[in-house]
Amino acid sequence: MPTTEEPAGPSVPKTSEDTGASPTPGDTEIAPDGGRLDRGGISIGAALLLACGAFVTYGVLDTQDKPADERAAAPTSEVTYEVLGEGAADISYRGASGDRADVVTNVGLLWRRTVSVPLGPSPIVDVSLGEKGGTVSRTLAIGGRHVQRATATGAFGRTACSSELPTSEASTAPEGAQ
Repeated sequence: MPTTEEPAGPSVPKTSEDTGASPTPGDTEIAPDGGRLDRGGISIGAALLLACGAFVTYGVLDTQDKPADERAAAPTSEVTYEVLGEGAADISYRGASGDRADVVTNVGLLWRRTVSVPLGPSPIVDVSLGEKGGTVSRTLAIGGRHVQRATATGAFGRTACSSELPTSEASTAPEGAQ
């Protein structure tokens, strides 16, 4: 006698597609390979992955060195270095970085450089003559105002000078007001 029973086999849970019900967030479904899919877990994993990517991107883009426009925002004072004489000399001076000396070697004279030095470190210029010697004179001006002058002569002659920068209030005051 024929039976209407279905053959025995592995029982497969019905999915929302089989039942016609719409899935709710966090529902698990059966993957084609028989494993379970957890949509809530996938969403959380994707969000965490995006957050990690954002932190890495921020770390790469946010360098420790300040951009040039932020350094320029610091109060500065105009300093003019001038070296007069004959022949060539080695010159070191405090430049726009403020924390290290800029050096030019075997430079022909007349040499002049104006830089915006950040307030704090004193401007300094050091001039050295070579073995051929000569005579060299250097001047230092801050904010267009002459501050110091010195002369070096002879083989390997050397001269240096420095001066204090004005306070931040004085450097931002209009000219003539002090």
